[in-house]
Amino acid sequence: MAAEPRRARSGSPFEERFGFSRAVRIGERVLVSGTGPVWPDGSCDRAPAAQARRCCEIILAALAELGGEAADVVRTRMLITDAAAAEEVGAVHREVFAEAAPAATMVVVAALLDPRWVVEIEAEAVVA
Repeated sequence: MAAEPRRARSGSPFEERFGFSRAVRIGERVLVSGTGPVWPDGSCDRAPAAQARRCCEIILAALAELGGEAADVVRTRMLITDAAAAEEVGAVHREVFAEAAPAATMVVVAALLDPRWVVEIEAEAVVA
């Protein structure tokens, strides 16, 4: 019999509106949805590094809720709206995920859901 999925929510208004979970754990695998830099009060720091840190905070909280941590991350995807942000976003990625050294992709996109966002990050983890 397949394992029953466990879900984590972050409180993002998009989760309810679009019908998704911040993260889903099925067995040892945890998939974390694309995570934008949403602060609880709805504000958004304009600095790419601050946005990347906030995305990572939300990702790590979802992982922790489902029994994981940064060291369990095996893949990340970073979406940025400006190639000039790559160094800042990459530096934050290194700070947070260096121990795991996940497979990673960074892609420059035309826009993200909220026009204030310059970064959105997804993650996948394997939690024993």
